[in-house]
Amino acid sequence: MLIKENVVIPYLKKERMLHIYLPDDIQEDERFPVFYMFDGHNLFLDEDSTYGKSWGILKYLSENNIRCMVVGVECNHKGNHRLREFSPYSFKDETWGNVRASGKKFLQWMTTDLKEYIDSNYPTLPDREHTYLGGSSMGGLMAVYGGAMHSDVYSKSACLSPFYDYVLTRLVRDLWKLDSLENSIFYISYGRFEWRTKRDLARGVEENLEVMRALTYKGAKCYMHCYEHGHHSEASWEKELPVFFNELDII
Repeated sequence: MLIKENVVIPYLKKERMLHIYLPDDIQEDERFPVFYMFDGHNLFLDEDSTYGKSWGILKYLSENNIRCMVVGVECNHKGNHRLREFSPYSFKDETWGNVRASGKKFLQWMTTDLKEYIDSNYPTLPDREHTYLGGSSMGGLMAVYGGAMHSDVYSKSACLSPFYDYVLTRLVRDLWKLDSLENSIFYISYGRFEWRTKRDLARGVEENLEVMRALTYKGAKCYMHCYEHGHHSEASWEKELPVFFNELDII
């Protein structure tokens, strides 16, 4: 079943839509691991998605009877607010101008208030072992950062096509400062056609390797993939569903 409901983000004093998936045939006393994900509107239904194509998670989980709950948080669609909320670091972009990051606050809200709300109102398994984080692009960046900085809450992270432009140096610096990421698992992916040239692809590979080196040095287990025919799109990320659900052992 797919549930849509609004919650208030206290520090913004505004409501935000949640897109929540639960299995249809919930058994008595059954409880579920929870996958917290960014861009909830793009996860389940094509008609809700920004570009008319979703990840197809509703179909995938239903058809494969995966006993997992997904909580997708819709982004702020106004101006560059999505970039602000989904980045831990401020940066300047030619198209979007100065992006004043509020990603750390957004993650703090997700990790405390939102998680407490979901655990209080839904049949969850609230412990770290059964709490995951995931997203793509800016959401992929947040999944890397959040899975590392809040590893006491999230045990597994799916980081699809993470956005590193302008922020890579600061991200890697903060990862190297961490004490330990033992018992944390990261799935990191990118597609060949996310870059226009082979030179740009090589740069993108090196950026992902920099992140992976820091994570693994701190004790995390990392699965990294380059998809030969992959694009920066929901259609490509949909094809990765069986891979990262399997590698993160979410069944």
